[in-house]
Amino acid sequence: MPHLSLSLDTFLSRFQLLQPVHRKASHNLRQAAVLIPIVKRPQPGLLLTLRASTLRKHAGQVAFPGGAVDKSDDSLIAAALRETYEEIGILPQRVEVMGILPPVDSISGFQVTPVVGLIPADIAWSLSVDEVAAVFEMPLDEALRLGRYHPLNIYRRGNERRVWLSWYQHYFIWGMTADIIRALALQIGDVPDDLFNKR
Repeated sequence: MPHLSLSLDTFLSRFQLLQPVHRKASHNLRQAAVLIPIVKRPQPGLLLTLRASTLRKHAGQVAFPGGAVDKSDDSLIAAALRETYEEIGILPQRVEVMGILPPVDSISGFQVTPVVGLIPADIAWSLSVDEVAAVFEMPLDEALRLGRYHPLNIYRRGNERRVWLSWYQHYFIWGMTADIIRALALQIGDVPDDLFNKR
């Protein structure tokens, strides 16, 4: 059976037409934002980073570029674009912002808003070695396959929390990053085969 691949046009139409899945209200007050960079090609990719092993928090984890909102940021979107430039060198004007997902709570106490944006396929990276060890791209149709995420219930300070786990090549994707990708997959929903393009 031939492998079927989600096209960029199908992803964009479904993202723009379908409402995000409702999430429980965030309890964290500190604001942060991350960029979900979709690589703009007929069969799009999802760009992810590997955080530097020397960082104080979330060292060595797969993540989206992003971080805390600064006073200089005009908006959550501006914060996500600024952090993306600082971490991997993508200029804000090279990102075509498509929208946002509902915020999620991080275990570090932030309310994190994911910003979905398109980036050119031929863009060059300039990594901040203090923050980012590597950048890699995952096919978007593979990233949005719900069956690749496995639940794990953990207990922290007497509270139960479900986290999602997944592997891609040698990268371990879990926690908030996996949760955000899975939320995007739930919004896009099951795509009928006749809306896919054959590779």
